[in-house]
Amino acid sequence: MKRDIVVAGWGQVTQPKLLEKPAKDPMGLMVQASLKAALKLTDPNALTRIDGIMVVKSLSAYYPSPATQLAALLGASPKFTHTSKIGGNSPQTLINKAAAMIARKELNSVLVVGAEAYVQRDNNFRQEESALLRGIPEGYSGNDATGSTRLENFYGIEHPMQGFPLFETALWAAAGMDLSTYLNKVGKLWADFSRVAASHPYSWSKKSKTAEEIITQGPHNRPIAFPYTKFMNSFVNVDQGAAIILMAADKAKKYHNNAREKVYFLGGGYAEDRQRFMIEKSDFTISPPLEAVVKKTLDRAELALSDIDCFDLYSCFPCAVAIGKKMIQIPEDDPRPLTLTGGLSFFGGPGNSYNLHAITTLAGMIARGKTKTGLATALGWFMHKHAAGIYSCTPPKKSLETIDIEDQKNRLVGAPPVKIAHQPTGSGTIETYTIIYARDLSPAYAVLYGRTAKGHRFIAQTLPDPEIFQQLSSQNMVGESVTLRFDQNKKLTLALF
Repeated sequence: MKRDIVVAGWGQVTQPKLLEKPAKDPMGLMVQASLKAALKLTDPNALTRIDGIMVVKSLSAYYPSPATQLAALLGASPKFTHTSKIGGNSPQTLINKAAAMIARKELNSVLVVGAEAYVQRDNNFRQEESALLRGIPEGYSGNDATGSTRLENFYGIEHPMQGFPLFETALWAAAGMDLSTYLNKVGKLWADFSRVAASHPYSWSKKSKTAEEIITQGPHNRPIAFPYTKFMNSFVNVDQGAAIILMAADKAKKYHNNAREKVYFLGGGYAEDRQRFMIEKSDFTISPPLEAVVKKTLDRAELALSDIDCFDLYSCFPCAVAIGKKMIQIPEDDPRPLTLTGGLSFFGGPGNSYNLHAITTLAGMIARGKTKTGLATALGWFMHKHAAGIYSCTPPKKSLETIDIEDQKNRLVGAPPVKIAHQPTGSGTIETYTIIYARDLSPAYAVLYGRTAKGHRFIAQTLPDPEIFQQLSSQNMVGESVTLRFDQNKKLTLALF
């Protein structure tokens, strides 16, 4: 007999920057979010009887056994605990696993929770360009702590703020627009997101921005990596936490508040790109695993895209939303919301945990009758790991017993990695690029990805020439030819125009 899964409780917390009392660390925020989720139950003490706890790995602080530590703080004695790997896909991936375990009757209830505390309230702290992995210890053995290869790191592509602009430049080329027209389009999308964040009770930023404010460079909106300004980047420096309580529908009946709609989990999916790293990708404008994961999520829910009332597309950068729309086949003029929170630039980008905030927001909307069915997507690293989930006020038609097993067995999607030329020379064709800027707003270096005459991938820097930087940042150079020369002194390839 099919066992349905419901989101029985949900909660979010945002810890303000200015506090009169000591700030909570991520574990403290997880406790707070969990207790808020339990308040949605008619008996909040049910949280102490939870039999599974799954924690999204914190990136801002290190805990050797976070699920066990959290259980002790909540007074719970779960028979199953689990902590995710690194990646923004983690919340939905955990929910898929938890739902399948409940459907198989291995568990009856699972708490899924995550939090980050990045805000530094000491005026003497040293500001870092990217503190995303601040809580990951040196010597961390997992291979999930990196989204780029050593070769890419050597050329200056390591963090999300450096890597995601490569997708945007390729999308700009595919759009066939001049830079001003294209940036205005991106700015309008992000302005819409900022307006959603401004009205969200748990968002970090309460001020909406215009498209012009978002795309115009200045002291408060400096260029980070072409074509992105600061306002187009995820805002990681936040303190936020979220939690949901999944239960078997039959077990959740005694805890359900009849004044609210039930929130069912209809189905989810997970997939990874065979072309894991950017240097391995054959096309910077698509994501085959994202397309695949949404398709199988819809199939598992036995729904068509037209049955979805709203979306929360993972929105670390504008390109992620654009590729999401393209892969899911959401029309340009589709009136359905693309974000429920306002996205990582404005709502806040708490490490691995953002997607959990989207899901708690969606659950609240369904419970209040504001929407009936919504789809949330999540991604890890540079369009590598993808997860999706559908939530609704109506129960599912299919069992979810094997979704996690099926996804792990068949998780790889797409073409094999492209061949890489490590010390290329001769002619090459640009496929995408970015310019990395210093804090004083000046260009520091430009990185190009392209193909050699043999069709192999090259990565190269340009000469630090202001005229080259100006050319790359004013006209789209994708498809243009360059001469590749390996510099023996610098041990890197230079692209000469």
